[in-house]
Amino acid sequence: MMVDPQPRFIHEPDPEHPGWMRWELSDPTRFNARLGRVIVRLDADGRVRMRSFPGRGQSNISGRVHGGALLGLIDIALFATARMHGILEAGTAVTVDLSTQFIGAGAIDAPLDLVSEVLRETRRLVFLRGLAEQEGRVIAAYSGTIRKPASRPGSAAA
Repeated sequence: MMVDPQPRFIHEPDPEHPGWMRWELSDPTRFNARLGRVIVRLDADGRVRMRSFPGRGQSNISGRVHGGALLGLIDIALFATARMHGILEAGTAVTVDLSTQFIGAGAIDAPLDLVSEVLRETRRLVFLRGLAEQEGRVIAAYSGTIRKPASRPGSAAA
């Protein structure tokens, strides 16, 4: 078995934000890097709060957060929530569905929080929902399902 000398995923305490964890891929050429800096924490109520810092690179021509960038962040928030609850490791899980209701426009000069919770976990699926919030306003509501990776014969999870 070959071991990757550099992990594909970075999940460690964020020195600039005590109590928060970095959430990023180690390869800055991947899609996630285009969505900007992301940090996560598990709140006392069991919800996972993922904070992003949108800027011009995530904006539309109106100078607001682009809907596609917000959808990308929401997708990442689903995986961050499952990971923070110990359900998934970074790897081959996939999004089965994602439903989003855009409620308001997001600013590119203020932190954007995606607050998510696990609704149910089965052997193969994780059902989640959440809200995208910015400066006390709801920007979007969402729900989604993640399919866990299949266990391979001979692996520790099998």
